Amino acid sequence: MIEINLSPRASARSGRGAGLAIGAALADLRGRVRDPFLVSAIGSLVLAILVVGGLHWHHVSRVASLTETEQQAVQDSTRYAAVLKEKYAAAAQRDSILKQLEIIRSIDDERFVWPHVLEEVSRALPAYTWLISLDQTSAVVSAAARVDTTPAATRGRTAATPAARTAPIVDPRTVSFRLVGQTVDIQALTRFMKLLEASPFIQNVQLARSDAVASEGKQVTEFQLDAEYEPPAAGVIQTIPVTLTVR
Repeated sequence: MIEINLSPRASARSGRGAGLAIGAALADLRGRVRDPFLVSAIGSLVLAILVVGGLHWHHVSRVASLTETEQQAVQDSTRYAAVLKEKYAAAAQRDSILKQLEIIRSIDDERFVWPHVLEEVSRALPAYTWLISLDQTSAVVSAAARVDTTPAATRGRTAATPAARTAPIVDPRTVSFRLVGQTVDIQALTRFMKLLEASPFIQNVQLARSDAVASEGKQVTEFQLDAEYEPPAAGVIQTIPVTLTVR
């Protein structure tokens, strides 16, 4: 059923009456609340609610920001961990290759030591003088033992720098040897020592002993010489690169 208000003034008066009733109720409430401690308690409660609400909102925002930062840091850590793993693997492979190259270089350095020594001894040997033995007196060190085998991990994580480079422990060209021979002419022994000392491949020639002995019914002088291999100067040996042609 539809109702039509035929007295709008009455409705307006009714609205104004309701407003006046609310205002009167508030005025009556203010009139009743006259205790200052109650007012202070209510104000403190309202202020506490506002402060707690503000702090809660601040902490919620802070937690959200820190959570986002943590997720970003975890993603970066995962990415960087993979990069560092590849870096350490490449450094280990590089160290292995450097070690192999050092072993090859060490072998190549001593490859022509004894050919040069034997050639110089044969060239300096005078007439009426012969050798009985030629022995190495220095320690024989393998090529692998001359190379530093310390892992890169124990040398620190600077393995990507030249600190991880291998280095010979012993110079493979430091070779001492002993010559034992006989001669029928003592002057020949003197010439032999001078010629050995003049060689660019031999140094520190020392006479260890010299004795008169009998050989095949004849008296000869048996001598013992100690010497060392000397790395020659750069201009003494001419080197050329070795090329391999693949057909």
